[in-house]
Amino acid sequence: MSLIIVSVRLFELMSSLLKTCSVYPILSIFLTCLLYAVPVNAQAAGETSPENIDAPSSKEDDLARQIAILAEEIEKIRSGETEEELTEAESRALGVAPSASKVYGREDRGVSIAGYGEMLLENYAANNQSGVDGGSVSKFDALRAIIYTGYRFNDKIVFNSEIEIEHAKEAYLEFAYVDYNVTDNLTLRGGLLLIPLGLVNEFHEPNVFIGAKRPVTEQVIIPSTWRENGGGVLGNFGPVSFRAYVVNGMNGTKFSSGGLRGGRQKGAKAMAGDIAFAGRLDVTPTPGVFAGVGIYRGGSDQGQVKDSNGNEISMGTTIVEVHGQAQVRGIDIRGLFAQASVDNAGTASTALGLSSGSPIADTLRGGYLQVGYNLLSQVDSPIASLMPYVRIETVDTQYRVPTGFTRDLKRDGTYKTFGMELKPINNVALKAEYAVITNALGSGRNQFNLNLGYAF
Repeated sequence: MSLIIVSVRLFELMSSLLKTCSVYPILSIFLTCLLYAVPVNAQAAGETSPENIDAPSSKEDDLARQIAILAEEIEKIRSGETEEELTEAESRALGVAPSASKVYGREDRGVSIAGYGEMLLENYAANNQSGVDGGSVSKFDALRAIIYTGYRFNDKIVFNSEIEIEHAKEAYLEFAYVDYNVTDNLTLRGGLLLIPLGLVNEFHEPNVFIGAKRPVTEQVIIPSTWRENGGGVLGNFGPVSFRAYVVNGMNGTKFSSGGLRGGRQKGAKAMAGDIAFAGRLDVTPTPGVFAGVGIYRGGSDQGQVKDSNGNEISMGTTIVEVHGQAQVRGIDIRGLFAQASVDNAGTASTALGLSSGSPIADTLRGGYLQVGYNLLSQVDSPIASLMPYVRIETVDTQYRVPTGFTRDLKRDGTYKTFGMELKPINNVALKAEYAVITNALGSGRNQFNLNLGYAF
C-alpha cells in the first residue's frame, strides 16, 4: 500500500515538473527515481511474510525522502529561488547596477525581468541670484520607467538589456549586449554598452546614487546616461576589476558651450568613421570601499566638420576621471573629479557657426564631494535608511576656451545641495533636497527637488 501511495505522489510530481522544468532536468529526475524504484519493486515481488506487508522497506523510505526533496526543488523553481542576488561588489565588477544584474544570478537557463523608475518634482526660486525674475517656477515629470530583460543561455553566455521610457512618452534602448564568460574572472562583451566612467553612468538606479538629481558633472562632462555600440573585455581579479571597450566615437557637431552631452550617439545609426576607447580600473581594498580611474579617448568629428576650404577638422575628445566611494557604519562618502578636452575646439567652433561668446571649450572641468549618514544604521529599525546628505559641486564647461573666443560665464557654476533620503525598504527611495545654485554670470537659480524612485 505504501508503494502505491509513493507511486501516485511520484506521478503528481512528474506532472508538475513537466509544467515547470525543461526536458533535461525531467529526464535526470526520472532516471534517479527509476533507480530507486527498481529494487523496491523487486523486493515487493518476493514478499510473502504478512509482517512485512505492514512495514515499509528502507528503500521505500529513501524514495519518500527523494520525493520530498524533489517537491522542495519544484517550489524553488516556481518561486524564482533559482535566482540568487549578487553582492554589490559583484554587480559593480560587471558594470551593472543591482537590479540590472539580475540575469547573472540565474543558476539555470531562462529569462529574468527587473526594472526601476523615477518621478521628479522641480520647483525653482522665483528670482535668480541677482534678483531677476526667473520665469517658470516648477515642473513635475514622470522621468523614466525601465524594464530590464535578460536571458541566460547557458553557464557561458548571457544576454542583458534595458528598455527605457522617458518623460512618459519617449522610448529608448539604454543598453543591450551579450556576454561570453571565458573564465570565472574574464568576460567578453559586445553590443550597445554603457561607457564605464564615473559613479553614475553604469550605476544609475535611483536607490543606488544619492540625490533627487544626478550630479551635474555626470550630466555635462560625463554625459550620463551614455551608451555607444562596441565591444570589449571585463575582468575581476581579487580586489581589482577593469572594463575596456572599443566603441563608435561621439558626434562633435552636437557639442556646445554647455558640454559634451549632445555628442552622444546612443546606438541609433551611429556614425563610426571615428572610433574610441573607453576603460576603467577599480580597486576594492575592503567591502564597501573602492576607488578608481576612467578614461575615454576617440575622434568625434566623424568627417562632418570642415573648414572654409573643405578640409576636415579633427576633433579628438579625451575624458579622464578619478572617483572613490566609502560606505562604512552608516557613513556614505563619494567623490569624483573629471576633466575633458577637445582638439581643435576653436576651428571646429568657427566651422560649426558658434558665436564668439559660446564656443566649444578646449578644456571642461568638474567635480563634487558628497557626504551622507544613515541615522538608523546603528539601531534596530524596520526602516532601511534615513540619510541626510550634502553635496558640494563645481562645474565649468568653459574652463579654458580657444584663443579669440570669450567664456560663457553662465557655464561656470557652483552647486550646494542639502537633502534627505528616506528608504522604507532598500528598493524604494524618497529624496528631497534644496540646491543653492550660483554661476559667474549671476544667473544661477535655487531649486527644490523631490524624487520618488524604485527598483526591483
